Amino acid sequence: MEVRLQQMNVNPLRRNPAKANKSKVSALRERSGALTDIKSKIKGNTRDMQDDSVAGPAAGVDNLSIPRSGANTPNLKTSNSIPPRTLLSMSKPLADVLRPNSLEDYFGQSKVVGQETLLRSLMESHEIPSLILWGPPGCGKTTLAHIIASISKKRGTARFVTLSATSASVSDVREAIKQAQNELRLCKRKTILFIDEIHRFNKLQQDTFLPHVECGTITLIGATTENPSFQVNSALLSRCRVLVLDRLSVEAMGLILDRAVATLGIRVQGRDTEDEDQSDEEGPKIFIEQKALDTIAHLCDGDARTGLNSLQLAVQAQLNSAQFNSTGHEGSQEILVTEEHIKEGLQRSHILYDKAGEEHYNCISALHKSMRGSHENASLYWLGRMLEGGEDPLYVARRLVRFASEDVGMADPAALPQAVSAFQACHFIGMPECEVILAQCVVYMARAPKSVDIYQAYANVKVCLRNHKGPLPSVPLHLRNAPTRLMKQLGYAKGYKYNPAFSGPVEQEYLPEELRDVDFFTWTPPDS
Repeated sequence: MEVRLQQMNVNPLRRNPAKANKSKVSALRERSGALTDIKSKIKGNTRDMQDDSVAGPAAGVDNLSIPRSGANTPNLKTSNSIPPRTLLSMSKPLADVLRPNSLEDYFGQSKVVGQETLLRSLMESHEIPSLILWGPPGCGKTTLAHIIASISKKRGTARFVTLSATSASVSDVREAIKQAQNELRLCKRKTILFIDEIHRFNKLQQDTFLPHVECGTITLIGATTENPSFQVNSALLSRCRVLVLDRLSVEAMGLILDRAVATLGIRVQGRDTEDEDQSDEEGPKIFIEQKALDTIAHLCDGDARTGLNSLQLAVQAQLNSAQFNSTGHEGSQEILVTEEHIKEGLQRSHILYDKAGEEHYNCISALHKSMRGSHENASLYWLGRMLEGGEDPLYVARRLVRFASEDVGMADPAALPQAVSAFQACHFIGMPECEVILAQCVVYMARAPKSVDIYQAYANVKVCLRNHKGPLPSVPLHLRNAPTRLMKQLGYAKGYKYNPAFSGPVEQEYLPEELRDVDFFTWTPPDS
């Protein structure tokens, strides 16, 4: 069963200005309320952070191959003895340190794990099915797996074992399965096996899981950024439920960042809060502009990992700068993280695009359909998405050559030479100079009249040939060449009318006898 999540992303450029302002105020109020709730939870908690090694096999959580702290890390708590700002100086990325261990702190995927969803009810009843979590980087796949681990650990219902397909071998998988069999036989305890980047395993390696998922020895949770229809064994896919996690919305990123600044004891400039977490903090007081948080939410491209790590980088840079310029009054010093600091640390030089993955095919399909629909603006947009994401310009040029015949055809015979010239020009000069050449060709194709007569007629010819029963009809004798005396004696070329020798149209058959009445431009294949 495949659950498709369509996360709603609101583009502020397309909204009515009045409505945009209204919704912006509403969003700020919601985020301020959420921030207050988060801070009150953190302030009221007195438990110290525990080291990752505390939760080992005895706690019901095992790690093989590559230990991941997220599997074992308890809910991130702060206390009076450990300043929240200490988290910034830890060697771990902030995204890993702040990984939530409960669904209450898991934002942006409410259609998958929200109230009254299938997965939520299964988690509450401790009946976790085998899952394939599919989504872009930083959308919460690994975090959701660790939340499941945390729930299982607290209730003692299952062990949680983590493997990464980037480094684990088949022997590691077999060892994990062997331990799972022993646990089930001796302790009556199930094993949840989490495979990060499961698409890195080839088909043969994925077959290792089949009998054990089938009989219930392990509950498999795989995380992948690639389309499981192509990258996961179909037999394994049929034994798992596919959950699709979409890119995080700007609103969800805002909530994630609010939780982060509340945990770190950073105040948001311009917000009315009654929290005094920084009053007892040693060192300078840290403030951050609301614009800076909004910039992260918009520029991180729905990737929470990128957003949180960018926040950490910007704050650490300002702390280090303040220490370097310190005059001995650190306690009274105030640090302000601005939008410019965030942009400097979050120099987004790429667009989420995988030249070998599904996004590659999604974008070329969107470009083709936009040109077919004569929408030149959309055509330019999808071209830009591909080129700015690092797509090979010659690949795009080859697709334009195909489009010139498939969709424009005889409606504008000049389209094909235009596309071929664009391909040659791209081959000569390369990127980035050839981008305007491709843009010109794309706009030409979008504006050109369209005709698919040739495309459909040739498709009918292929259907006719493939569906023909028995031997294919022979070439009529008068159409055959007769270079030898024997061929002439057999009737080759006999009766052929040489068209240039006639001043008018020539009545002559060119198709086999059984196809003489077929017009492939209008022919409809019979139902077979």
